Amino acid sequence: MIHTGNPLTLSLATAFGAYMLAAGIGGLTNTDRWTGILDELRKSPALTFIAGLMAFVLGVAFILAHNRWGDPLAAFISLIGWISALKGLVFVINPEPGFALADQMLEPQVLRIYLAVITGLGALLVVIGLTGNSP
Repeated sequence: MIHTGNPLTLSLATAFGAYMLAAGIGGLTNTDRWTGILDELRKSPALTFIAGLMAFVLGVAFILAHNRWGDPLAAFISLIGWISALKGLVFVINPEPGFALADQMLEPQVLRIYLAVITGLGALLVVIGLTGNSP
């Protein structure tokens, strides 16, 4: 059983895990959807900006609510918030590096591995979030 110093860590682990699990399964069952989403983002600077802004705002909200580094789970959850905020900034300032990385990730073999890892990590976070304990 995982022990963490803050109950919010377990709640966020469950929430992030559920999202990762859903995104991973959705991607594994319909990989063409990911390509379509990226194509739509690339075609619409407004949509790219809004998506980047949302990722940034959500990341900052997670950072403000949970910027804890005292144990491995808390640090991992905090890292997700920082990554989201930084990804959002990249897409707001200059989306091309983000698109270039996404293009590499969409290579069929790389995408399957990435989605399998995301699915497994999501399942692990849900289990940890639901079974872990905190004071």
